[in-house]
Amino acid sequence: MKNKVHVIPFQVIEQAEKVNEIPKGVQLISAPKIWNETKGKGITVAILDTGCETAHPDLAGRIIGGRNFTSDDGGNPDVYEDYNGHGTHVAGTIGAVQNNAGVVGVAPEVNLLIIKVLDKDGSGQYDWIINGIHYAVEQKVDMISMSLGGPEDVPELHEAIQKAVNQNILVICAAGNEGDGNESTNEFAYPGSYNEVISVGAVDLERRSSMFSNSNNEVDLVAPGEKIVSTYLNGTYAKLSGTSMATPHVAGAMALIKVLSTNQFERELTEPELYAQLIKRTMPLEDSPKLVGNGFLNLTIMDELSKVSTKQFVHNITSS
Repeated sequence: MKNKVHVIPFQVIEQAEKVNEIPKGVQLISAPKIWNETKGKGITVAILDTGCETAHPDLAGRIIGGRNFTSDDGGNPDVYEDYNGHGTHVAGTIGAVQNNAGVVGVAPEVNLLIIKVLDKDGSGQYDWIINGIHYAVEQKVDMISMSLGGPEDVPELHEAIQKAVNQNILVICAAGNEGDGNESTNEFAYPGSYNEVISVGAVDLERRSSMFSNSNNEVDLVAPGEKIVSTYLNGTYAKLSGTSMATPHVAGAMALIKVLSTNQFERELTEPELYAQLIKRTMPLEDSPKLVGNGFLNLTIMDELSKVSTKQFVHNITSS
């Protein structure tokens, strides 16, 4: 396993010292409409990435711990700082706090466990990632978010993911950015192409498929992945694009869905049941399922559909 895994390639569009907004992507998936019911409190998301800027004002209160599996900082397992920016950006989309400054994540009260498996260059050995997954399982996290990938199908990586899923841990992965804009071709990146993971493709802020987003039969759904504003290095903010940016929208959404579902069913749902609850919250798009899977993530789509059906029912009664 000499080859390496990398952050899913991403593009830095713009950086800013200060912002004060609920990012457009967070709004598009209707997360703020759920916050009166839950903001993800009690749910722990493991982020396997380049680490995280633990002192960032939008993130410091959400980080419950972490572990470094890379060679950065002399391989010190207790230092999981981010020297790349990618992991900090992902963390902000999942769980940046609501503090009337900066940005707000999809699940602003979620717990973040930072597992550093990619170094300052955004690259990592397969062993680092496999060990990171095993660590997340040991810590009994609720879900794992991985905006990373490589071209190789490594059996040990697949087995680690299967172990996590068998422990009822949701594994959410970026589909990859090797797309050619042609929905009839297949582009595979791993772990995003494993059937057991929730594979996330990207659309822009107008819900149009991103040219770079991989197409294959394992894509489960899409989320905003272009010009996404989130936390960045040195207490700043940045706009980034990539399926890496779409993935944390789904990870944050799953934290909200898990709380909603536990409250609704009065029990802990299994991983397949939680996946079904996610897919119920997608809206169809016109593109091929190989590009967009089941469609675009919208946390309130079931409520909107029930309102439509109720109106239709009333209309049918009054017109009969």
